[in-house]
Amino acid sequence: MTELRTHHAVSDPAVSTRSVLPVWLAVVFSVLIGAMYAVQSRVNGELGVRIGDGFTAAVISFGSGLVLLSVAMLLWPTGRRGLTRVGEAVRGGELSWWHLFGGVSGALFVLSQGLAASLLGLALFSVAIVAGQTISGLLMDQFGVGPGGKRPLTATKVIGVLVALAAVAWTVSGQLKSDVPLWLLWLPLAAGIAQGWQQAVNGHVRILARSALTATFLNFLTGTIALFLAAVLHGLAVGFPTALPTSPWLYLGGAIGCIFIAGAAVVVRTTGVLLLGLSIVAGQLLCALAIDLIAPTSGHPLGLTTVGGTALALAAVVIVGFRWRLVGRRR
Repeated sequence: MTELRTHHAVSDPAVSTRSVLPVWLAVVFSVLIGAMYAVQSRVNGELGVRIGDGFTAAVISFGSGLVLLSVAMLLWPTGRRGLTRVGEAVRGGELSWWHLFGGVSGALFVLSQGLAASLLGLALFSVAIVAGQTISGLLMDQFGVGPGGKRPLTATKVIGVLVALAAVAWTVSGQLKSDVPLWLLWLPLAAGIAQGWQQAVNGHVRILARSALTATFLNFLTGTIALFLAAVLHGLAVGFPTALPTSPWLYLGGAIGCIFIAGAAVVVRTTGVLLLGLSIVAGQLLCALAIDLIAPTSGHPLGLTTVGGTALALAAVVIVGFRWRLVGRRR
């Protein structure tokens, strides 16, 4: 019943999923979104190290984004009207309640940044995220979870996913150290898988709300609540931090997140979840490569495997994106 209701909602002319963006432009935007992912990972990872508590760092990042979005909701009535539409859609059965909890996936992503990004190094952290995003994007498109509906599995999609996973394996083989706990690698992998689901459900919310601001606000609201509860439990168990760093740039993670979550909600109906995820992968790895080249984290110098892995990930985006354009032309 849920699937039927969701299909009915996105097939309504008032909330049509027909894209207003050409695919090439949506891919460019998606690559830029991925670059912002990498920048946010570096900012939040460094904040977690400076505070000594990744949970608190995640709350600060998400909470600051929620403050900015709350101000935006007060200033722009389209966001408030979007909340009304979402409430009506949930009550009317056009949208399931679980579509409103994409922010929990975002919370897991930000938490993994605070706990693991600096310890793993930005490049290795990014390729672990990449693996999860790639797998999740394929599954979301295959089962029609995104607002664009079910997108059939093709040979080029499978090849693209395999190439992306090969990029991850190559990069990891050159960077994973024996003293890095295995759970640190699994955390960003799980966060990457959750990202695909977040992008899919956010697309539905954005269409029914007719406002990317509304979809982003709901993400930060649910994510902040989840992170606050987790930080309180963690603090009660091990203690709370007693001081915060003074560098202003360490507190930009929330603002960056506002931009890329809203952007992903807009472009996902053009690209589909898989192509969006792979384009974000390209942006993440290119930006992570540049950051690690210019200002590497301690103990994680840039290596040849990282460069090669980035090139393979870009090849995966080209493979999947080219096939998608051919399908679009036939239609």
